[in-house]
Amino acid sequence: MTEVAAKSHRTQAQRREQTRTALLDATIECLVDIGYARASVQEICTRAGVSKGAVQHHFATKAELMAAAVEHLTNRLRGELAASLDGLPGGASGVAAAIDLLWTGYSGTLSTAVTELWVAARTDPELRAAIRPVDRALGRSTLKHVTQVAGDLPKDRAELLFWLTVNLTRGLALDAELGGDPHRRRQLLEEWKRIAVLLYSDAAPAEE
Repeated sequence: MTEVAAKSHRTQAQRREQTRTALLDATIECLVDIGYARASVQEICTRAGVSKGAVQHHFATKAELMAAAVEHLTNRLRGELAASLDGLPGGASGVAAAIDLLWTGYSGTLSTAVTELWVAARTDPELRAAIRPVDRALGRSTLKHVTQVAGDLPKDRAELLFWLTVNLTRGLALDAELGGDPHRRRQLLEEWKRIAVLLYSDAAPAEE
């Protein structure tokens, strides 16, 4: 391959990746701004600044596009979350901080976009099949980093604390979407951090 051809190939690949990224970012933007029902392929293309044919080139179905968009967002947030978790101290001192990081990661833009898809997926088997692996992958990856923070805590207890935290934070994120009381959410999160530290201390091996 000549140098000119190689540069042309790289440029084409870069353009394809830029188009794909623009579509994924626009999909997330639509989910957050107008919801799944109104997030038509045409609206996504308009926001991304690409033709409708570009979507068909990258994604076979709308469900595939939606799942890829959430995966795109979760990969970015997962990297940020993993870096933050890796910087935490081990043991009980890191438990409360880890819960705060999980709350940050599972709320906000990610929570809004995923909630839209979960609700739609209840009656859409194709969408449900597309997003389920993405959600599970995020959970497995995050759990791996959380168990490192947990140190010597038994694996089953570390996983229990993790999934309790994830489900609590998701519920609190939904409460925020519905306009719930922010003071109450903070109280609930602080109380869970207190309980989690106690559960951790109770299960962790005693120092000799």
